[in-house]
Amino acid sequence: MNITATNILNSLPTTIASKHPDAIVYHEMRNNTWNAVDRAGFATLVDNAAMAMETLGIETGDRVAIFSSNRAGCLVADFGAYALRAIPVSLYATSSSDQVRYILNDSGARIIFVGSNSQLAAVREIADKCPHLQHIIGLADSVDRPEDESRFISYNDFLSLGASASQSCRDEIDRRRSQASPDDIATLIYTSGTTGEPKGAILTHSCFNACLDIHRRWLTNITEHDTSLCFLPLSHIFEKAWTYFCIFTGVEVYINTDPREIQNVIRQVRPTCMCSVPRFWEKAYAAIQERISAMNPAMRLLVRRALKVGRRRNLHYRRMGINVPAWLEARYRLYDRLIFSKLRRAMGVDRGNIFPTAGAPLSPTIVEFFRTVGVNIVIGYGLSETTATVSAYPFENYEIGSVGKTIEDIHVRIGNEGEILVKGPTIMRGYYNKPAETEAAFTADGWFRTGDAGYIDGSGAIVLTERLKDLFKTSNGKYIAPQALETRLGEDKYIEQVAVIGNNRKYVTAIIIPAFEAIKEYAHKKHIQYRNLDELVRNNDIRRLIEERIEKLQKSFAPFEKIKKFTLLPREFTMENGELTNTLKIRRPVINRHFAREIEAMYA
Repeated sequence: MNITATNILNSLPTTIASKHPDAIVYHEMRNNTWNAVDRAGFATLVDNAAMAMETLGIETGDRVAIFSSNRAGCLVADFGAYALRAIPVSLYATSSSDQVRYILNDSGARIIFVGSNSQLAAVREIADKCPHLQHIIGLADSVDRPEDESRFISYNDFLSLGASASQSCRDEIDRRRSQASPDDIATLIYTSGTTGEPKGAILTHSCFNACLDIHRRWLTNITEHDTSLCFLPLSHIFEKAWTYFCIFTGVEVYINTDPREIQNVIRQVRPTCMCSVPRFWEKAYAAIQERISAMNPAMRLLVRRALKVGRRRNLHYRRMGINVPAWLEARYRLYDRLIFSKLRRAMGVDRGNIFPTAGAPLSPTIVEFFRTVGVNIVIGYGLSETTATVSAYPFENYEIGSVGKTIEDIHVRIGNEGEILVKGPTIMRGYYNKPAETEAAFTADGWFRTGDAGYIDGSGAIVLTERLKDLFKTSNGKYIAPQALETRLGEDKYIEQVAVIGNNRKYVTAIIIPAFEAIKEYAHKKHIQYRNLDELVRNNDIRRLIEERIEKLQKSFAPFEKIKKFTLLPREFTMENGELTNTLKIRRPVINRHFAREIEAMYA
């Protein structure tokens, strides 16, 4: 595609509509039916949104907040703002009223789009404390109009306002587009942060111009014949940048509006691509391993043989770019037909092309397993501040256990304490309204400090070792990387969440959230009686089960790294309690504070 506009995002909907107006941009579920919107329809929606915002007084550089779970209206609002040279600011759908108030005031947003009645209620709770806020716009028919809220505009009324706008309004939008500059701010991505208040990473249009161009040159296997399932939040830079890339390259996008339904939706859509975080694959792996363990001995033997052949073919030959011997290929195709294809079909990934995965470490064991059975997980690494991708697996010669090689035009070096430093055209300008934090985020010679520790191996791949802020030292002077332990334990079907403890302590401990459905099933099989979850996690047989699993999983760790004691909790860590970030990373200071009594008991 030849993009002639100065900035790709300012005119992307009209550009793609001028090429193939009937091509589908996205599908959205309404009344249990997938409704498709073509390029011409998308361009019209975006134009109407832009003209409505201009009519409501949105000027060049004004901020426009979007507070919703995934829905097509999020994309319409984003690109409507880009057309005006305004700045969309996405909020996570699970944000609390206090978080919404902070971001609205920090960004100075004049409009906020809301996707549900609960989000509307959260905004109304703090709206009077946000002096810049002028309009609240519903993004769905299900958002009810409050009788006492003069600032509220329904989505249909909002689009109708744009559709009936004057020619002078349209001329104004054309004028702004013509004056667009790569130095314009495209969006603010507020990092959820494991400590402290959120920071708005300033991503300019030049960041997205470079990001889209780099990925187009790199992902030559992605074509208009692909389909992508939009699963992660569009407020997350990973999904946002990927979905923009899909629109840019003509990939049809299916928008999943309810994360709880992802297992059903993926089997229904059968996408060729889907961004995900490691937890999705960890759960899938645990479920598959459970099914294998329940097979009869003959079938288990057949599966083991199939996995041995799949591993040899996909990891020893295909991974290294070596031609597969004919005899091995024949055996693989047999096992693929008997076992692997059925497994992929059951998951909904049987048409898979690539499945980018990032956001946290994923156990090499799980990566190897899915690659063995023909699921093309592509591990990558990036941050909000880098417009997503810094590195990813190449098509061949990738190193499992790494986060891949640096993508084209992005440069990485290792700084003090092993910190990964990044430079390139996709790096943020800085943090909005935070000059001190911006200065601290860069070295004196302009390299962005990621806060991640790691090294570059002999093949040129980046290997992450730990978040520098997470790294801690025991009272015996031994350094511990808690994420390594947490990732390893995350493989187990009986373990849902883990927080490793040990800073300035004599030994390592852990707060563990069991996978409740799995331990309930175990309790049923073993005739373990309990009245509630609190009683179940205190049961000696359950504790013994988890202890045995932990001991087995941490065999490869040094003695000083191993978990010596643990506490099982009867509830999960949650975003609502502040224990998880919006990207599901644990907030260690909060967990240390919330469970101080349980932690102290493990060191008594």
